[in-house]
Amino acid sequence: MKIKEASFITSVASKDKFYKTDKPIIAISGKSNVGKSSLINMLANRKKLAKTSVTPGRTRLINYFDFGEFVLADLPGYGFAKVSKEEKKKWGELLESFLATEKISLVLSLVDIRHDPTSDDKMMINYLYHYALPFTLVATKADKLPKTKVKPRIKEIATDLRVGVADIIASSAENGLGKDTIFSAIEQAIAASKTAEEPNESDISEDGQ
Repeated sequence: MKIKEASFITSVASKDKFYKTDKPIIAISGKSNVGKSSLINMLANRKKLAKTSVTPGRTRLINYFDFGEFVLADLPGYGFAKVSKEEKKKWGELLESFLATEKISLVLSLVDIRHDPTSDDKMMINYLYHYALPFTLVATKADKLPKTKVKPRIKEIATDLRVGVADIIASSAENGLGKDTIFSAIEQAIAASKTAEEPNESDISEDGQ
């Protein structure tokens, strides 16, 4: 998959404003400052498509981007401590409403490879299982570790989150590590979702109606 052009579409703060599209939706989730914006920019081959910030908790909206073959939805970062309980609740409700109601082909669930998954990370994985959403884990910031430490960390994260090692992609927005593998996962998810939408022969009557 090659992205010829990617562009920002819109930001929404409530479920009644969710962007409607016929294109497959790929969502990106993760805790604050895990590297969601950097990953989006890497996939888009653009440095400033998604705004990055050293201040955690910047993404308080759902931001939509047009990637040609699919729409990418950047979900609010979770787990940021320096906001009010009311604000946390609002973000959580928006996030859960999106996962529960939108037709999503794949969720790229991001974790920081340098740290053990948080309780919020584990809750997100539980959400994805609960709503039967296809997902792939992306372990970001792999360039921050020695190469010999990447595979052992992936194994530890897989054990902690109770997923297979093959279900986690090590990634780095700095050097492009994992980019092709992520696109392969997206392609497979889009193909699977299209197949699922095709009517079965048994659902079609003899006269074609």
